[in-house]
Amino acid sequence: MISDFFASLWHRAQYIPLWSALSATRLRSLDHRARLFGGMVGLAMRWFPPARWRFDREVLRVFPDMPRGQRAALRREMGRNMGRTLFEILRSAEFQSRPDRFHVSGPGLAALERARAAGKGAIVVSGHFGQWDAVRAVLKARGMETGAVYRKQKNRFYQRGFLAGIEEGGRPVIATGRSGTMELVRHLRRGGFLAIMLDEKYAEGERVPFLGLPALTSTAPAALALKYDLPLVPAYGTRRPDGSEFDVEFEAPIPHSDPLTMTKAVNDSLSARILENPGQWYWLLRRWDGA
Repeated sequence: MISDFFASLWHRAQYIPLWSALSATRLRSLDHRARLFGGMVGLAMRWFPPARWRFDREVLRVFPDMPRGQRAALRREMGRNMGRTLFEILRSAEFQSRPDRFHVSGPGLAALERARAAGKGAIVVSGHFGQWDAVRAVLKARGMETGAVYRKQKNRFYQRGFLAGIEEGGRPVIATGRSGTMELVRHLRRGGFLAIMLDEKYAEGERVPFLGLPALTSTAPAALALKYDLPLVPAYGTRRPDGSEFDVEFEAPIPHSDPLTMTKAVNDSLSARILENPGQWYWLLRRWDGA
């Protein structure tokens, strides 16, 4: 019980910066608050040594010749982008209330509309890039509510806010794990849509190239798409330079072949986005550990 008490105190202490940002500027616009929180995260990436070391380690895997000054600028850019994205997810209802900020394109949207008209499910694959929940906001606004797969947060205060924000973007929200996998399959078989982030390390996955390096990657989304004849559509919400508008692009569905080939195509798709806008990807995922 004592350990639980101190764990709760530590979780509260961790939550204070986010709580302060959520509460102190409540009368300001969403964009102003998101920009403020993004600035706070950018400063943390600059001055918090463990975050700097971890970021530099991951970036140097992919860009071994990147100068120190360029890495520092990229680190701050990533922090600002990820801070804004986090805040927008926590305030999902406000975020979705301005559909004019989403600039939608790509052939994958029509493929998803055809699947919905036919009563079929679909799998949308993306990564921790740009404003990834802009994809689900666009689909929800078009009558294609899309659930999500998420990893439960250890901090119960963060968990409460994250779960509420993710649910606002589209239901069901399915936690990773065996019971979650069963729920995921049932949802897809009933004609539901799901968004899956495929850029986290999956210990039981296959070693698939990602940004030129082997990375343990789940082939389950591709296998499910094949088994149930579903479209597998890569989609991204790239943040525009002003920070408050987004290019939401639905790429053409990945051609059905075999799970490994399809997963490689997904990784190649996300890799291309990251190489074009490296400051919009969350480099702290430990993507290649143990691969």
